[in-house]
Amino acid sequence: MEDIIELLQERNQKVPVPLDLPNYDDLVEIEEAILISLPDEYKQFMLEVSDIVCGSIEPATCADPQSHTFLPDMAARAWDLGMPREYIPICEHENGFYCIADTGQIFLWLYDEGIDDEWGSIWDWAKDVWLES
Repeated sequence: MEDIIELLQERNQKVPVPLDLPNYDDLVEIEEAILISLPDEYKQFMLEVSDIVCGSIEPATCADPQSHTFLPDMAARAWDLGMPREYIPICEHENGFYCIADTGQIFLWLYDEGIDDEWGSIWDWAKDVWLES
């Protein structure tokens, strides 16, 4: 995990308006807004690397309600499009969403096909998908 965090930080792109990291209170507000507890590993991901801009995909964020990647808005879109309510979207995909289960596993949910790929953890996904995008 530490190696992946380090790689993400090295590849962080400078942007005109940098993202903010959430604090614990922000995460509690997110959980209350979506009515689901965030898995512990996902909370750690949010607290440590959700301010990073890297590659071509944009993971969900929790600190700025005006952002197009704000988790409650992304979750509402995903669930409205048919993604099962027990999953939390972590990133939009051109044909669906990457999402996390309460077990911490990451799945690629596609509009027409349902679950496709899977990763054992958010850090495996970050290494295999986010860093490679």
